[in-house]
Amino acid sequence: MTTFSSKCKQIYPGLLLSFVVAVISYILALFIPKLGMATIAILLGILLGNTIFRQKALAVGTKFAESRLLEYSVVLLGFTVTFQTIAKMGVNGLIYVILMMTTVILSAYFIGRKLGFGEKMSLMFAGGNAVCGSSAIGAIAPAIDADDDEKGQVITLVNFLGTVMMLTLPFLGNALFGANLVAKSALLGGTLQSVGQVVAGASLINQETVQFAMLFKITRIMMLVLVVFFFEKWVKRGQTKASVTAEATTTTKPTKRKLPIPWYVLAFLIICVANSFLPLPSFLNEAAHFISTWFETTALAAIGLRLDFKRFIEEGPKFLIYGTGVGLVQTVAAVSLIFLLHL
Repeated sequence: MTTFSSKCKQIYPGLLLSFVVAVISYILALFIPKLGMATIAILLGILLGNTIFRQKALAVGTKFAESRLLEYSVVLLGFTVTFQTIAKMGVNGLIYVILMMTTVILSAYFIGRKLGFGEKMSLMFAGGNAVCGSSAIGAIAPAIDADDDEKGQVITLVNFLGTVMMLTLPFLGNALFGANLVAKSALLGGTLQSVGQVVAGASLINQETVQFAMLFKITRIMMLVLVVFFFEKWVKRGQTKASVTAEATTTTKPTKRKLPIPWYVLAFLIICVANSFLPLPSFLNEAAHFISTWFETTALAAIGLRLDFKRFIEEGPKFLIYGTGVGLVQTVAAVSLIFLLHL
């Protein structure tokens, strides 16, 4: 009980600040409806997080808001989505996701190697961009026995790239695809790195885009188990070939594994199945939508509060070149495939 109480005290300041920013964003959105609550929450969070609220004591709470609240939001999304909705992705939507992930993994790996980054760092960056950001990196790192410092650097770079794309792709989607909901959703859900960035980027358009973009995103997340398996085999294959070296003899330590597919994706699928085949009360849909909206906005505020521009700059120009190169490949590939597959 004491430990639980102590953890709550650590979470409270950052979580409360995130919620306050969300409430202020809601009020401001009444006066600036075109900008929208989600956009205001992110921008206000970035402004406050890089000026007034830089205290380390806020980090635990903002991290909780960014990760947990978005996970709960994804679960609640299951009450508003059915298999009929998912079917609108179509076979071409699934092909798009597979081709995008393959393109991102190959390009991120080879660009990283050309720039002089190690194999494991390049694989983590490839997986983080192709699947689901920090969560994917967290699952891949122990499987390939990656260094903790490299893991931290890659997470920073992936978050930076995702934030830039999160703030730019919604406008590109509107300009290129207009009222085509599936195409805009595919652009965001098929490229943006983390769940939070997909929700944030899609929220800059409308709530319907959030739902469809998350379908593309969840499809990518479900591929994580295959990506982890492939990367692990790839690294072990290289170690076997180099077994005569000292490095190969030091990579046999046991590693702690995580569940390859996040719990909230499984929960979403279970609720989605129930929503598709059982007559659930309408108030569940309405309540889920209301709660999910506030969870999302609070989480988006937290994402902004946690975005430390100083840290990104400290990583150096080579990291920025790496991120920019992969981001451009992702964007060009996504737009090209959307047109080719007629999404």
